[in-house]
Amino acid sequence: MALHIPWDKVDDYSALRGYAADLGVGLGTINSNTFQDDEYKYGSLTSSDAAVRRRAIDHHLECIEIMHATGSRDLKVWLADGTNYPGQDDMRGRQDRLAESLQEIYAGLGDSQRLVLEYKFFEPAFYHTDVPDWGTSYAQTLALGEKAFVCLDTGHHAPGTNIEFIVMQLLRLGKLGSFDFNSRFYADDDLIVGAADPFQLFRIMHEVIRGGGFGKDSGVALMLDQCHNLEEKIPGQIRSVLNVQEMTARALLIDTDALTEAQREGDVLAANGIFNDAFYTDVRPILAEWRESRGLPADPMTAFKASGYQKKINEDRVGGQQAGWGA
Repeated sequence: MALHIPWDKVDDYSALRGYAADLGVGLGTINSNTFQDDEYKYGSLTSSDAAVRRRAIDHHLECIEIMHATGSRDLKVWLADGTNYPGQDDMRGRQDRLAESLQEIYAGLGDSQRLVLEYKFFEPAFYHTDVPDWGTSYAQTLALGEKAFVCLDTGHHAPGTNIEFIVMQLLRLGKLGSFDFNSRFYADDDLIVGAADPFQLFRIMHEVIRGGGFGKDSGVALMLDQCHNLEEKIPGQIRSVLNVQEMTARALLIDTDALTEAQREGDVLAANGIFNDAFYTDVRPILAEWRESRGLPADPMTAFKASGYQKKINEDRVGGQQAGWGA
């Protein structure tokens, strides 16, 4: 389970780690936050104000200390930094300040820790965003060193973007550090992964498989970064996992030998048909068997509903302490 600082701050992170372990849960990526405080109105790691940059850098160094206590490997950095109007600030100067800030943060990492830099093409900034695309994230992390990688959020792209191409390229370059899985219809909607375009998720998982992203030595982290507002959160997470499982299973069904042959022969329709045959295969029955063979419910959604847990927490948590930003 990933943590977001300061939303998930506690007094004793070692105790939190032990509590999670007792429940069979590991603590994963630590997400920094430099987008909600008023001081970051004009930027954080890119700010022209040295005091603001110092505050933002120190926050990330604090996150690294938390990583030591939780045993987390990855520090994920997403910045809301950007401008709304031409001339508002010096874009090149902001990139230089970003590089300097990231270098100090990177220097604070432990030997087994990593920094992953997430990109987003717009929002909340509208004229320019300081880390708007995979190329910027790649350039910044490449300059940092071997412990810095790109985080790809599937909802952080313009409509029609060929996300699987980006996945392929980053895997090819050895710089894909992590995924934030979600879906989008318009902007950064953070809907359930695979809800908007299951075929796109299928194509992405094909490139993950093709590029060794599921290999035993792969460092690619898979995370759900979603906002369940209308649906209940736990069923929403279960559905998300099922969607990823199903599209991964379908991608594994691609007849790669036949596909390679069709590509070699330039048979466009045959190659596309091989892709479509795998995508349209219903893998739900075999996944149900796979779960049962491991002592798991064949239908996790039905099993959770029957457990009564949702009703219990709805009743127990009325008037409880809010977690998160609450914006």
